[in-house]
Amino acid sequence: MGEMITRLRGRRLDSPRGTLLAEFISVADAIECAMAVQRAQAERNTTVSGEQRQAFRVGVSLGDVRVDGDRIHGDAIDIAVHVRTLADPGGVAISGSAHDQVGTNLSYRYESLGAHAVENVMGTVHVYRVIDLELARGTPTVGLVLGTHQPSIAVLPFREYDFRGASSYFAEGIVEDIVGALASLPDLFVISRSSTLGFRGASADVRAVGATLGVQYVLSGSVRRAAERIRTLAELCDTETGGILWSDSVEGSVNDVFALQDRLSERIVRTLAPHVRQAELRRALRKRPENLDAYDFMLRGLDLLYRLRRDDFEQARTMFERAIVLEPAYATPYALTANWHSIRVGQGWSVNRQDDYEAANRLAMAALERDPFDARALALCGHLRSFLFRDYEAAIDLLHRAISASPNSADAWVWSSPTYSYVGDGTEAARRATQSLRLSPFDPHVFLNYTALALAQYTRGDFESAVAAGRKAVAANPRYTAALRIFTVSLVGVGKIDEARAVAKALLEQEPAFRVEAFCRTHPYRDSFRRDTFARHLRSAGLPD
Repeated sequence: MGEMITRLRGRRLDSPRGTLLAEFISVADAIECAMAVQRAQAERNTTVSGEQRQAFRVGVSLGDVRVDGDRIHGDAIDIAVHVRTLADPGGVAISGSAHDQVGTNLSYRYESLGAHAVENVMGTVHVYRVIDLELARGTPTVGLVLGTHQPSIAVLPFREYDFRGASSYFAEGIVEDIVGALASLPDLFVISRSSTLGFRGASADVRAVGATLGVQYVLSGSVRRAAERIRTLAELCDTETGGILWSDSVEGSVNDVFALQDRLSERIVRTLAPHVRQAELRRALRKRPENLDAYDFMLRGLDLLYRLRRDDFEQARTMFERAIVLEPAYATPYALTANWHSIRVGQGWSVNRQDDYEAANRLAMAALERDPFDARALALCGHLRSFLFRDYEAAIDLLHRAISASPNSADAWVWSSPTYSYVGDGTEAARRATQSLRLSPFDPHVFLNYTALALAQYTRGDFESAVAAGRKAVAANPRYTAALRIFTVSLVGVGKIDEARAVAKALLEQEPAFRVEAFCRTHPYRDSFRRDTFARHLRSAGLPD
């Protein structure tokens, strides 16, 4: 064990209260060492008799410590000791701070164990179980005892046959709602629909899909239309073996398409997670419009919204308004139109900010009146409450409701992140942005996720990480002014003034009327000191006051 600690750049310290304590240069090294120790012990257990077998619990935390020779003291030690007690025998658990720091850099999955109180430590500590995917799938030479973990699934774009038009959104709508139904269930880990768009139109190798997206199961299928009849074929595959676990077809009328989706979703859930009660499934199936044209307009508008080109942007609003006219009871286009007004303010395109604020508020409330359990509407409304109106308490309540309604909604997670940055909790903001990236790693709108992560890291004072996330956000969409702003201040934070000035110039090309004082005066940061720091960094990049 000592050799493993040394090899991973750690040092063994004293052993208080019957525990072995070690210190590492990085969280990644600490986790890798913990997993290596558990693998080695599990291997040893296969060679000895039952009474000689041992199963350790390991806890990992991140934080400042006080050093006294070979002894260290501090909250991080108390947290690590407590986190250890929550690990499975033969397993590893880590604190939320360690989870946020390592992100997706290691090839493990992390299962939330919730927030826990720790003696002598203020507040609560979020704890995660570390799951080695190879061990979880049954590597024969290792016998770690692991807790159950969520089955994971990606739903690929369904192939479409015999539909009019070269760019029909019909099959996409079916997949979106199957994903939405599955994502609402806490028993499943579901990759977002937008992250699977790259597999459209091809017969994908399910093993390759599994390796790319990190999922155990892939659902694929096709939709064929004949007059007013629709036939949906679906096939569920195990990505490890490539074998077909289940296949079925559902047939019905065009007018009954949502009933078809519900039946298909129910069968998939019963295959993957038979412990999900029927009542939970019914609650998971969110409200949808009766009018298919309204649904089509909503999807088209969403496609146009984040291109952030003025003509496309204006057209997106038209699409949402058409959806509202056709289906006044449908919540989602109201929420997306509210977000449209918010983006218009953020991009510097608003001709009357107060009018946009009022419209955003009115439309957000209209969305919630129509469906108080729509995760996307809840998340967008929560974001708008903090971004536009500085009502942080109401925002956090709405965001909590959004995650509760759909724990696997990448939209809900990414829109919940900025509010925590605004109130100064960059660590929680980073956790939420990172979770959105895990759920939607190949989202065509991934610049939103990286912008939220950059803001979170900047808020934490981790300017290097903020630069890394900001660079990815701007590369994904150089027209998004929020990304350009946070990238600029992050570059100033690490002292890269020349590059910051170049990014600031690009910001002015997108938003010629941008002025530091006016922007920072209305910035949603609750703390005036943070607003002042943001303004100082913007000015250091040469932006006009």
